[in-house]
Amino acid sequence: MAATVVVAAFSISPTYAQTARNRWFPEKQNFGAIVERLNANTVTIVSGNLNGTYLSIAADLTAVLDDGDDFRVLPIMGKDGVQNIRDVRFLKGVDLGITQTNLLNAARRGNELGPLDGRIVYIARLFSEELHLVVRADSGITSIEQLAGKKVNFGGAGSGTQWSTRDIFSRLNVKAEEVNLRQADAIEKLKASEIAGSALIAAKPATAMARLKADEGLRFLPMSFAKQLHDYYLPGVLTSADYPGVVPAGEEVETVAVGAVLIAYNWQKGSEPYRRLEDFVGRFFSKFSEFKQPPRHPKWQETNFAAALPGWARFQPAEDWLARNREVLTARSQFNEFLSSRNGGAAIATQEERERLFLEFVKWTQGRDRR
Repeated sequence: MAATVVVAAFSISPTYAQTARNRWFPEKQNFGAIVERLNANTVTIVSGNLNGTYLSIAADLTAVLDDGDDFRVLPIMGKDGVQNIRDVRFLKGVDLGITQTNLLNAARRGNELGPLDGRIVYIARLFSEELHLVVRADSGITSIEQLAGKKVNFGGAGSGTQWSTRDIFSRLNVKAEEVNLRQADAIEKLKASEIAGSALIAAKPATAMARLKADEGLRFLPMSFAKQLHDYYLPGVLTSADYPGVVPAGEEVETVAVGAVLIAYNWQKGSEPYRRLEDFVGRFFSKFSEFKQPPRHPKWQETNFAAALPGWARFQPAEDWLARNREVLTARSQFNEFLSSRNGGAAIATQEERERLFLEFVKWTQGRDRR
């Protein structure tokens, strides 16, 4: 059957049409200059789906860094961390992407995307993404080992959650029966006791997990940071502040986490895409304090530009910027610690006031060092 396209028709008055035409398509506008300017000052970033953290992070980049036609960050809705590596490596027009450090290492080790060294570089390590392992509250399951032989949702086929969950279970020698479901479907099957557990790896608070309620009979399964996980994973914790609907007040649940990283295609030095990424780095790093203020995603609080990603090359302009500004970054870190202890951690009212105080703090520390 041939594809069918349905077009809704409606009428507009000639006066309105002329007004719109004059506004959006002025007679003497130089469209060639517009095209050149927009393409010269736009970088693209492949992120994630509507329920994930990556899209929120990309939206924050747009909100903070967009500067009209002079600079623009264009988010692309992505699929997951695995596909994002492929998109940055192969997809035309994609400059940046967000993925997980363990997936990046696995992609290089497996060589399924060809050599990545020299083609994929990183801009900065971002934050941790926690493993959320959900079981029924009445299941009697108290450890991951007790999921052996039981049906467990490892996430969608081909997803970053599937890859990492497989890896974690394998390293711990837990042989569960894998099923691949969307989180919403998995939670319903879990409630009906059709599966024993469901895994999701996402930055807390994850939308899919924030919907859970204690009276639904579900809980998070604690995960200790076993030595088999120390090379590619991190310790994590899920608290009642993160998930008040399922973690009792004042309590927390141990888990493991993976690191998220901002990667880029290693464009040839001197090329237009290289210049755009260099511009991005300068704007991103110099405005980073704005990402740690509301209403930006709370996970920005974990980002440390100085943190390295072992075995991977940082984009050279990012490395150069850090070398030039290391003292300032150290001072800002100390300043943030000072602010958090000042007035019981009360927030500074405006970004302008914060920056004014920071400049005074830098002058004070420089004067102290000269004594």
